[in-house]
Amino acid sequence: MNQTIKIQYYKSPYGELIIGSFNEQLCLCDWKYRKSRSTIDSRIQKSLKSEYVEENSDVIQIAISQLEEYFNKQRTQFDIPFLMIGTEFQKSVWDELLKVPYGKTASYMDLSKRLNNVNAIRAVASANGANAISIIIPCHRIIGSNRELVGYAGGLQAKRKLLELESHLYSPELNFNIE
Repeated sequence: MNQTIKIQYYKSPYGELIIGSFNEQLCLCDWKYRKSRSTIDSRIQKSLKSEYVEENSDVIQIAISQLEEYFNKQRTQFDIPFLMIGTEFQKSVWDELLKVPYGKTASYMDLSKRLNNVNAIRAVASANGANAISIIIPCHRIIGSNRELVGYAGGLQAKRKLLELESHLYSPELNFNIE
């Protein structure tokens, strides 16, 4: 029997997301129009030996509800069963991303230090960029060591807006000038 990954599209205030569930676990919450969309989709589908089917699920509805609460400043943490699909190294980086609290940021160097490998900055950045559960696994909270906004699958404007959304708890020294 072929399994499926149920997907739905969700228009967030900052861009359209594709949200997917597999066996009632969230496996996808990612920017629909990101550059590596096909790479991410291929990784998920091959790993789960499944195809995308546009269909709803309870987990997708919970994710949408919790995202709406987040965008309305009514939620600072997500409580959704999710399934990370990637290498062990990627998963270790994503686990560290989950430890960056709402309203705070970290740099790629900070993540590398937390992983006890200061030479892994580029690998950490690459793993950060491969995150397929955006916002919920908060890769938007990772900034450059110089406090500048750098790379984000949803675009730097979306990253800036997400950090501004959380800014009532956020330290003011972040440089939001990305023009």
